Amino acid sequence: MKKEDVCILIPTLNEGKTIGGLVREFKSMGFSDILVIDGHSTDDTVKNAENAGAKVVIQSGKGKGQAVSQAFQLIMNKYVVMIDGDGTYLPEEVSKILEPIEKGIADHVIGNRFANYQKGAFTRLNLFGNWILNRIFGFAYGIWLEDILSGYRGFNYDMIKEIELNRTGFEIETEITVECVKKDMRIIEVPITYLSRTRGAFTKLRPLRDGFKIASTIYLLARMHNPLFYFNIIGGVFFASGVLIGIYVVDEWFKNITHIPMTILATLLIVVGIQMFIFAILSDLIVSVHKENMHMIRRVLKEKEKL
Repeated sequence: MKKEDVCILIPTLNEGKTIGGLVREFKSMGFSDILVIDGHSTDDTVKNAENAGAKVVIQSGKGKGQAVSQAFQLIMNKYVVMIDGDGTYLPEEVSKILEPIEKGIADHVIGNRFANYQKGAFTRLNLFGNWILNRIFGFAYGIWLEDILSGYRGFNYDMIKEIELNRTGFEIETEITVECVKKDMRIIEVPITYLSRTRGAFTKLRPLRDGFKIASTIYLLARMHNPLFYFNIIGGVFFASGVLIGIYVVDEWFKNITHIPMTILATLLIVVGIQMFIFAILSDLIVSVHKENMHMIRRVLKEKEKL
C-alpha cells in the first residue's frame, strides 16, 4: 500500500492538547495526507494541527456526524482511516486497520477497543452502556459486533461514496455501521489499544443523553432493514399494555366492579398489538424480496465490470 493513497481523517473539537502530537506521529510514519475537520474549536486545535502539518477544514455545521459526512465528500483517496483526535488511540496501530482493506477482505474495519483497554479508559457506566448498545444492534441487524461505537475505523473509497449519512452527532459511528450492513459491505473488527484520556482533555460525550440517541438511532434505522424487529417492538408494547389493563379489569370484575371503558381500551390495545405483529411479518417479506433483488443487481453490475 502506498501511504499517499491513505487519508488520515481526524474530526476535532477542542483537542488542542493532543492533536499536534497525533498529527506528527502519523507524519513520522510517512502519511502525508492528514485531514483535520474541526468543529469550530475555541482553543488552539486548529493552530496546533496546521503547525504539525495537517490540512485543516472548518466544518460548515455542528456535530461529529456532520463533520464526518462533510469530510467524506472531500476525500478522494483510495483508503481512509478515521481516528478521534483526543489521544485515546495509537497511531502505530493504523496497519491493523488498513491491512484487511488492502488485502480486499473488508470494505470497513472497526477497531475493537474492548480487546485491550487501559485502566480508567472506561467507567462502569460506559462499559455497561456499550454492552447494551452492541446487543441491541445485534438483535436489530443480525450482525454481532463487539464495538459499534469505536472511533478508530478504516474505509475504502467505494464505501465512503456509497453510504448515506444523515446523523449529525455521536450517532455517526452507529449510522456508518448500519449503512455498511444495509449495503452488504464486508465488516471486520480488529483488536486495538484504547488509552485513558490525557489530563485536561475532557470528553464531549454525555453518556445518558447520547446513549439514548444512539439506541434510538439503532432502532429507527432498523425500520428499513429489519421491520420484524422494529414493528414487533411496537406491537409488543401495545399487546403488553392491553394485557396488563385486562388483568386489572378481570381482577376488578371478580370483585363485582366493572370497568367498561377500560375493557374496551384493553381490547383495542391487544388488537392493535396483534395487527402490528402481522404487519411486521408482511413488511419483513417485502424487505426480503427487496434485498434479494438488490443482490441480483449487484451481481450483474460486478459481472459487467469484469467484462
